[in-house]
Amino acid sequence: MPKVKASKKAAPAPPPHLVPHATGLPHVPPMYGLKARKKYLPFSHAETRLAKSRNYWICTARPDGRPHSIPVWGFWIDGAVYFGTARSSRKASNLAHNPAVSIHLDSGDDVVILEGTAAEVNVKDKLTFKKLDAASRVKYKMPMTPVPGQSIVYRVRPHVVLAWTEKDFPNNATRWEFEAGTD
Repeated sequence: MPKVKASKKAAPAPPPHLVPHATGLPHVPPMYGLKARKKYLPFSHAETRLAKSRNYWICTARPDGRPHSIPVWGFWIDGAVYFGTARSSRKASNLAHNPAVSIHLDSGDDVVILEGTAAEVNVKDKLTFKKLDAASRVKYKMPMTPVPGQSIVYRVRPHVVLAWTEKDFPNNATRWEFEAGTD
């Protein structure tokens, strides 16, 4: 009887790369000295910083319009920032009222700011939670353990990302715009 070679499973496709539909200057007053140019920071600069960051400053708006900012742990996976919180937290209450969010990394010398819309990750999305748990074990040395009914996990896909470095500002200030996606 001839031997049958075991079929190799095809490797899963890599996640789609996030590709901006527009790259240019941040929208700021002329006094900042930004000038149109041919070369901008590559989006990989922002993605690397988003992936390596330990803390993410989440900025939301209260129902009365007052701002609320707080650092959280999170992850840059498959072109989105993920973070979790208690359903009873101020940020969850704010996002239930207005899902618009701004996310800023710690550094003011190597700036990355992401603007987007927070969407709740479905608890039945086992593949995403498996990725988040694996990322948490590597990055924070602990499992990701959302508490059913008490925790909420958000995905924020960027609408706009801004980046620059202090050492080369205003020459490398960059704005990327993305198509509004659906979750």
